[in-house]
Amino acid sequence: MRIFILSSGEYGSKIVNGIATHGLASNIVGIHEFPSSEDLPEFIDDVSEYIPKNIPEADLIIAVGTFGDINMVIPDVARTSGAKSIIVPIYHPQQIPLGLQNEIKSELDDDMTIVFPKPFCSLTPIGDKFIDEFAEVFGKPEFEIETSNPSDEIDLDSNISSVKVIRGAPCGASHFIAENLIGVSVKDAEFEANNKLHNFPCSASMATDNITGDTVLHLASYRTKEAIKRALGFTCRVAMVDADDCEGLEECENACLNSCPNVLTGVETIYHGENGKAVIDPASCGVCEICVNECPYGAIYIYDNKVPIKKE
Repeated sequence: MRIFILSSGEYGSKIVNGIATHGLASNIVGIHEFPSSEDLPEFIDDVSEYIPKNIPEADLIIAVGTFGDINMVIPDVARTSGAKSIIVPIYHPQQIPLGLQNEIKSELDDDMTIVFPKPFCSLTPIGDKFIDEFAEVFGKPEFEIETSNPSDEIDLDSNISSVKVIRGAPCGASHFIAENLIGVSVKDAEFEANNKLHNFPCSASMATDNITGDTVLHLASYRTKEAIKRALGFTCRVAMVDADDCEGLEECENACLNSCPNVLTGVETIYHGENGKAVIDPASCGVCEICVNECPYGAIYIYDNKVPIKKE
């Protein structure tokens, strides 16, 4: 797989370094650096002057840190390189609005596939050869964890003895987290992983995203915590629904589903069970407590105890 990267700013540099350091350096056939968003016009009427002069043959185009109208070079870059697969991760809510995303899509050839993962560490396979090949190594984090007291059911009093990154965040955060979880109590692991994500630090924006009602950085933290929970097979803190108080489909306007940041990005964190009542997936729940505050019937609460989770 040949990867051509369009990069801009500190975020772009961090992603390029992460991809090169943690597995796909030999796949990168070229990198083109654009000026940072502060050094580009807010509106670009003619992007042709910004199209790279030397575009190598490639299978996958990745545009990282590119903000606003400069992204309109992507269709021409893909066409010239021969690439049919494109990844444009979103790290800031104003980076590539839906209107601009649709404009980019409209300029692509029919046989081209583009995805806009928000954030980059939410990328999963979609059925496209090269996007999926990239997503085997980078995207939604996946860990393999061993503890000081290995058994079929992990003892809450045990500590983490090793962490292997199966799939990591492209920025390199997953590898940093893995290195810094050794010796941590398993019951504190998901929360300590969240702290390490901030210490790395995660480069996703803390500006509120109007679509999800949350920050892109928080969305990244939910993916990291989910990976830890799935590797351990449990969580010790999660939002839960009291089925007796939940009005479900009959009387409720589904405030929980309509306000959950994960649901609004396409993750089935909250869904309706067979009885029509809301159900919360403990693995992907980020414990943001938004649903707790939005439920008009007070049917959602935070449960601080061990809850089993199916391992991946």
